[in-house]
Parts: sequence; structure tokens; C-alpha cells
Amino acid sequence: MKLSQLVKDLDFTLDAGSLDVEISALEYDSRKVIPGSLFVCLTGFQTDGHDYISKALEAGAAALVVEREVPVPGGTAVLRVEDSRAALALLAAAWFGHPAEEMTVIGLTGTKGKTTTAHMLKAILEAAGHRVGMIGTIGAVIAGEKVETKNTTPESYELHSLFRRMADAGCSHVVMEASSQGFKLRRTAGVQFDIGVFLNLSPDHIGPGEHESFEEYLQCKRLMFRQCRQGLVNIDDEHCQEVTEGALCPLRTFSMSQPADYRAGEIAEERRPGFLGSRFTASGPVSGEFLLNMPGRFNVENALAALAAADLAGISQKAIAAGLETVRVKGRTQVLPTPGHYTLLIDYAHNAVSAENLLSMLRAYNPHRLICLFGGGGNRSRLRRYDMGEMSAKYADLTVLTMDNPRDEEVESINEDIKVGLARHDGKYVTIPDRADAIRWVMNQAQEGDIIALIGKGHEEYQEIKGVKHFFSEEQVVLEHLRRQP
Repeated sequence: MKLSQLVKDLDFTLDAGSLDVEISALEYDSRKVIPGSLFVCLTGFQTDGHDYISKALEAGAAALVVEREVPVPGGTAVLRVEDSRAALALLAAAWFGHPAEEMTVIGLTGTKGKTTTAHMLKAILEAAGHRVGMIGTIGAVIAGEKVETKNTTPESYELHSLFRRMADAGCSHVVMEASSQGFKLRRTAGVQFDIGVFLNLSPDHIGPGEHESFEEYLQCKRLMFRQCRQGLVNIDDEHCQEVTEGALCPLRTFSMSQPADYRAGEIAEERRPGFLGSRFTASGPVSGEFLLNMPGRFNVENALAALAAADLAGISQKAIAAGLETVRVKGRTQVLPTPGHYTLLIDYAHNAVSAENLLSMLRAYNPHRLICLFGGGGNRSRLRRYDMGEMSAKYADLTVLTMDNPRDEEVESINEDIKVGLARHDGKYVTIPDRADAIRWVMNQAQEGDIIALIGKGHEEYQEIKGVKHFFSEEQVVLEHLRRQP
């Protein structure tokens, strides 16, 4: 592709060279540059692509995108831009032939619930007969094929590469989690979401390498409604008005508690062997009773968002009902098949807010005992451990302290921090450091009517210890233990 064609949507100053040059590859990693590449210099948290210009040129780069004036040999095209990350996003879209424009793209942003809502939408769209691509926390899915990704919202080059693969695979719709980091680092620049959904906002991801302040976090979320054709917002969230300030698209609303375009109410818990779910009634453009294959009010709220987004995308109520009744999200209130006398689930709850949401919801099912098994992440805030301990003590009848991802810390010291929080409500606990042993122990101790929640790991299939990730699957431990039981 000619450089002139590749950069036609880009605002830049040509500092050197000519646009009449053939480009063989688009790269932002100097180690991947081949002769004829366009090398984009990204400024990151730890590295600066401008420091690798000489290596890129040695490898044969034909053109550079930079943020500041740089000396280069004669003949090399140098394009100076204000923001090289935004430039990379626009260049990637052009390089892959603007694949997002060939599909209906639904973006989800919020502190909690993005992954669950994405899976709900995927299930609904597939029930309607569509081939669906999905991008998010647990990777990407392209027409049923799982693809590993590094970030919730991948770097723009990888994002548009995924879009191209999805379009080529016949996907008509894409459901993607649009993270605050994705907006901050301009990974979604140039993507025009057909539907943008705001779920909720609470203080999180504040600190080194993430967001400097809650205001910056909010500002990044606000960008969703400046690059979508139709917005959908949860007006129950206290930050809704702030997030939608300056929106450049029409907005529709959903709510669990006040007048809105889409409403849900009359929520009822439903529990039977192997099933923990909810029934609710929707009103508005989509109305009637729905059965959700996931428990809890917060999942009904996610389902309402998915229902409304699907309706805005032109999906039938029949398909919406079928998708919600069958949806399954790995590691998100995931109920595993166990003997009928107790219920066991896996959930990713790994902070105080998500733990309280989960455990208070499970309390509503009136278990004989609620047992919570978890550990704490090493090299992370000790305050999170105290608060997680407090939530478990507040709602659970028994806490089983074990290993999560200790990283460079000792499991015993992490669990001592959790005990500080447990003491705030005089919580009963046992300590079994090996997580597999802890899971087997709690299953052996299960009584009629118990609900057991394994929290913190969710979809993860590893434990990170001293810089090494070891394979570990809670689901596998549970299923293998069940097979060994008489």
C-alpha cells in the first residue's frame, strides 16, 4: 500500500521524505520491522518508541511516525503527529481495510459487568442466527475460535487485525469491552461504535500505570459517547450525567428503579439442582418475563443492558429470551454440576465491591450455609485484603483462606492481612494454603443446602508464584474431585 493512501485520514506534518513510497508492513515494535515498514513511535509508561528509531531504520523502515522532530537519513519519510497512539489507530484501520465498518460493533464500558454483559449479548445474537465476534477480558472469540489477547481492549493494531479476521470469518456483529485504558491509550480511536453502552462507574484502576485520579478515569469513560452512533446508559448509576456530558450521539436509558426507556423489575431468585438463576419482568420496547441463567440482581441489571442493546440492534424478543436463558460465562457466577444437596460456583470477584455484590446476592437464596473460599493477590494493596476479609466475614458463615496469585509475597502473610478484615465481624475461618486442597476440603464438608463460592480466580487458569505462572483450573479441580467420589 502506498504511504499516501495509508495516511489520508491522518493529520500530520511531513518533516522529511515523500509520501510516494510503498509500505510493506505497519509496526510499532522495532523488533518486528522489515524492509519497507512504516514504524510508529509510541510513547509508553516504561519505553519510548523514539529511542528505537535507529534499530527500525537498520531493519529497513521506509517511513516513521513521530511526535517530535528527529534527525534521520535522507530518503526516509518522517510524519510528525500530535499523538502517535491515535495515529496508530487510524493507520491500523486503514491498513486492514476499515473492517469495523463491515460489521455492527457494540461497545460496553463500565467498572463492573462488561464481561458478563458481553457474553449475554453474544448469546442473544447467536440465538438470532448471527455469527459473532467478541473481544474482552478473557480474550477474543472469532466465530467460536478462542484467541488470546494481552489486554481487555487490545492495542489498536491488534484490535483492527481482530476486526479483519472477524469480518473475513463472516461475523456480522462484534461485542467488545471498551476499557478506560483502551480509551486513555487511544486504542479505540477511529472506531465508530454502532451502539455504546455505559454500565456503571466506581473508584477502581486508580494508581501507577492506570489512572492518575478518579476524574481522569471518568473522563476516559466519557469518550465512549463521543464515538458512537447510539448511546445506552444506566441512569441508576450516580455518575451517569457526568459520563454522558458532551455526548455526541442520541441516548437511550435503562433502569432497575426509575422511569427509563427500558425497565426491569419483579426479580425472583430461582434455585434447583445445578441451576442458580433469576426471573424478571422487562417493560418498555421489550416487555414480558425472562428467565436468566445467572443469579442476582446485578446480573439482572447486566441482562437488562444486554436486552436493551440487542433491541436497539434489531434483535427479536424471542432471540433475547433464548440467549438469556442459556448464557454461560466462564468464571462469572459460573455454577458447576455438583450433587443436588449443595451448590458450588466460581466467580471473579476480587475486590470488596464485587465480593459484597456477590455474597449479599447469594444470601438472598437462603442457603443453609454460605461458604466463601478465596485468597489475596500478592504485590497488591493490603487495603483490598482487609476489605475482602470484612465482606466475607459480614456475609459468609465460613471463610476458607487459601492461595490466589501470591506473586512475590508469602501466602501466609497475605492471609494474615485478610484476617484483619475478618476480625471486624468476628468471622469464622479455616486456613488451607494449597488452593486445590482447600477446594477438595470444602466440597467434602458440604452440607444439604450449602452454597459454596470460590472467588477471586474466575476465568483465570494459572497461579502466579515468584514470577512464574503455573497452570491451575478451579473448574478442573472440582470436576476431577467429583469423578473420584463414589
